[in-house]
Amino acid sequence: MENEVPLTGGRITPGVVRVGSTVRRPVTQASPFVAELLGHLGRQGFTGAPRHLGLDVAGRDVLSYLPGWVPARFQRWTDPQVAAAGALLRAFHDATRGCRLAGRHPVVCHHDPGPNNTVFSDAVPVAFIDFDTAAPGDPLEDLGYMAWTWCVSSKADARPVRAQAAQVRILADAYDSDATTRRGIVDAMLERQARNARWWRGRLDAPGPQLADRGQILARVAWSEREHAHTEAHRDAFAAALR
Repeated sequence: MENEVPLTGGRITPGVVRVGSTVRRPVTQASPFVAELLGHLGRQGFTGAPRHLGLDVAGRDVLSYLPGWVPARFQRWTDPQVAAAGALLRAFHDATRGCRLAGRHPVVCHHDPGPNNTVFSDAVPVAFIDFDTAAPGDPLEDLGYMAWTWCVSSKADARPVRAQAAQVRILADAYDSDATTRRGIVDAMLERQARNARWWRGRLDAPGPQLADRGQILARVAWSEREHAHTEAHRDAFAAALR
């Protein structure tokens, strides 16, 4: 058997390895839905996701390997990269719009379409990975998260707020957002930031294996809360850029 090479990038599922031209992932409760979703995306001609190839002899999910690189950390992105990410998200949503997997919701959402779950090729975002949190939802759930994680930052060395707001607009334009969607993006960012803080806080006393140690979890809670405060403080600037 070919060597197993550990992969990094996605934060939710440990134990992901590359074996030749495939990726092996431990089966989770989400695996059946993800397998159906990836199969549907393939039939729709969406190329921005891996293909589900079945299970290996160890009972792991087998996915096609997508060549490229996955950022380990959030960082500054260029306007063309942000635009490409927005177009990729729109293509993903359109491929699921109205399908059985979306249920009564408009689309299937990835729910974690940050740069750390995106494959880049020649510096361009070309695919999403780690669909374990995918579920029926509203496009704004993903669009708000993407606007936050690709365009907005509270760090001292971040771009000026005006430049951050301009990138949020670039993202909305690339997604081809209508007026109603554009009006909802700032609130969607705030909701995802608050949800992220709640989610990590809930991991502090969660049973079973931990995704990070207590100090790391507390740091992620604090970061999410700082990001929320930053976005709320500059709500008007972000909203104005989206008009």
